[in-house]
Amino acid sequence: MDYILIKMILLLSFYWLIIYLFNSVMRKWLNVEKKKWFSYNHLNEKHKKLDWMIRITFLLLLLISFFYNVTQDPFDRIWYLETHILLFVFIIASETVRAVMEKRYADNRNDYKFTISQLAFIALSILLFYTTNFFGLLN
Repeated sequence: MDYILIKMILLLSFYWLIIYLFNSVMRKWLNVEKKKWFSYNHLNEKHKKLDWMIRITFLLLLLISFFYNVTQDPFDRIWYLETHILLFVFIIASETVRAVMEKRYADNRNDYKFTISQLAFIALSILLFYTTNFFGLLN
């Protein structure tokens, strides 16, 4: 059990390092400022309202899907109501709205390009790691 936990921590650390390196390179290439961690970074009130609508909607979806799937047989659960799928969709929806708002309202015209490249990289890497079981390292 401890070996699996250590393996997971190492894999997640490696993944975060890859994301950090990708973001650093893209930030320099596109000349984009680094944003604060764990900050909403809303561009304006419209973006703030849209972001909170998405967050509340997904929170409600998570609660509804949790209660629905808990009452089902483990083999009868609806796959698109699983937590990891909903979180993946939440990230895509939230970052897509951010990219659109950055394209329309940001001072730096490359902000939306950075957001799109970051979203594409994270989405593709998560799909790759999930479908390959982290390249067979999680058995």
